[in-house]
Amino acid sequence: GLVEFLKTDPTCRFSTLVDITAVDYPERPKRFDVVYHFLSMYQNHRIRLRVAVREEDMVPSITGVHASANWFEREVFDMFGILFSGHPDLRRILTDYGFRGYPLRKDFPTTGYTEVRYDEVQKRVVYEPVSLVQEYRQFDF
Repeated sequence: GLVEFLKTDPTCRFSTLVDITAVDYPERPKRFDVVYHFLSMYQNHRIRLRVAVREEDMVPSITGVHASANWFEREVFDMFGILFSGHPDLRRILTDYGFRGYPLRKDFPTTGYTEVRYDEVQKRVVYEPVSLVQEYRQFDF
């Protein structure tokens, strides 16, 4: 594919994957842009690829071309819920076990759904639901 061409073509040689991230546009049919940043140390160039995807689409994993994509793709999955087909171990990487939702989506509540705190009396971490009051919030999308 394109990523392999950018890495192996002698005129490109974008051999370093710098980052993968995403941007949420809830008003668009293709809600997310998956954004790839590559570096060619040989040509002293950088390139950014943006791929627009629907919420239910699966994005082909590039771990076969760039092994460093493994954790980047896991982070995008964890924060946005974007699925990568062919990924060797697609699971959450930053949020807690059992975390519900995707915190970098624009429709995710800023308070989250669960409060996590250490209880001195019980001598353990406790999870409590957050009471969400939505009346004051305005959504622009």
